[in-house]
Amino acid sequence: MVEVLAFNKWSVTGIKVDDAGLQKYVTLEARFVPKTGARYAGHKFHKSKTFIVERLINKVMIPGHKAKKHLRSSGHATGKSAKSYQIVFSTFKLIEDRTKENPVKVFVKAIENVAPREEIVAIEYGGARYPKAVDCSPQRRIDVALRYFVQGAYDNSFNKKKSVEEALADEIVNAYRLDAKSLAVSKKAELERQAEASR
Repeated sequence: MVEVLAFNKWSVTGIKVDDAGLQKYVTLEARFVPKTGARYAGHKFHKSKTFIVERLINKVMIPGHKAKKHLRSSGHATGKSAKSYQIVFSTFKLIEDRTKENPVKVFVKAIENVAPREEIVAIEYGGARYPKAVDCSPQRRIDVALRYFVQGAYDNSFNKKKSVEEALADEIVNAYRLDAKSLAVSKKAELERQAEASR
């Protein structure tokens, strides 16, 4: 049987997810072209069945929201999947050059490093609002990690000399190395610190 490589370039065999909570939610079933076009949409956890690199490509198309306002974006983020595919492909090539390792493995480990375990919600009690620490579901942990990667990359490349590919590669490599220069690493630390104070 022929092995399918991610982007027809990188193997996913031997890549393991060490975090037991995320194992069922990080799919490492590679695709030549990671664009399934909502093929799994009828399933409750359809995102979990999607190749993890494709989920990053989908996030690059829409950086998401910050503080309930749509995040400023440029021509990079116009919902064009071909453009997002090219951005992620170039990013993975940069990661390979910098770390001399399989970029899919680096990416999966980076997600494990920055997926928050706890977060806070506001509870209203007697007219006052209190922060309360809650556990983060595995699906949300991955979503939040991917969103922070993309938002950090756009923050560092929007109206700046650095390209979005370089910024995204920096974000993922820093998360892989647990470097606080990564937005995702610093956000995770901040979230868990707030949650601990609100227990």
